[in-house]
Amino acid sequence: MKLQRFQNAEGSIIPAASMDGDTWHGLETICDDISPAAFAEGLMDRLASLDINDLEQLDTAGLSIATPVAQPRNIWCIGLNYSDHAEEAGLPIPEEPILFSKSSATFCEANADIPYPPHMTKLDWEVELALVIGKTALCVSMEDALDYVAGYTLANDVSERSWQIERGGQWVKGKSFPNFCPTGPMLVTPDEIADVQDLDMWLDVNGTRKQTGNTSKMIFDVRTIIHHVSQFVQLEPGDLILTGTPPGVGMGFKPPQYLKPGDVVELGITGLGQQRQTVVAWD
Repeated sequence: MKLQRFQNAEGSIIPAASMDGDTWHGLETICDDISPAAFAEGLMDRLASLDINDLEQLDTAGLSIATPVAQPRNIWCIGLNYSDHAEEAGLPIPEEPILFSKSSATFCEANADIPYPPHMTKLDWEVELALVIGKTALCVSMEDALDYVAGYTLANDVSERSWQIERGGQWVKGKSFPNFCPTGPMLVTPDEIADVQDLDMWLDVNGTRKQTGNTSKMIFDVRTIIHHVSQFVQLEPGDLILTGTPPGVGMGFKPPQYLKPGDVVELGITGLGQQRQTVVAWD
């Protein structure tokens, strides 16, 4: 099942579901929203036993696409998680997942503009598979880890490299400006994906391919990520986890290539849809 949140002209959110990605059915009789609270109250179990053809078809004309889920409490990220990206960066393969976080204020819809303030100099892109946690996870086993996934989505882990690397080496600084986590357009339930560790991913800048990868190159797979992170923090319903990026980031080119106002970034992952963002000068 594919889940998506639409927004009408008045700003109201309309949760919806689809089996084919074209015909959408409103979920208002099932939940108020696709939100952390709804996940905590068993939304995914209710949807699993639902025949969406019993629900009224939604007319999406005039509606805009919002984030696929409501604001998460936490955004967790795994760094340097693709073997070919580590090679590109000239860094050793991590012995265990590198964990960092992004400010919740980075969370935005898939096609939101990326702001570029005057003190920004090395704005970079990262196409990533992201997952949403469906229920509280703490110290979960490897065997049970995937049971905690509500669904998968697409994210761009936008990064300002000068802040990340040159300002004390604190990744969160370079990852947490507003709109640095475009997410969506949709959330896809795990049963829709034959093998989450075999998904093609790509990213273009101004129509030129920069990143080409596949989730098979992950150093730590989704199961390992959930198990590992849950040993250190309590994952909450609705939490977003970004799982790393393949090679082709701007920092990896020689010389490096960075975004500037007016640039257009487009990205996608098989079965999860596409995004398009424009870099916009901000003062």
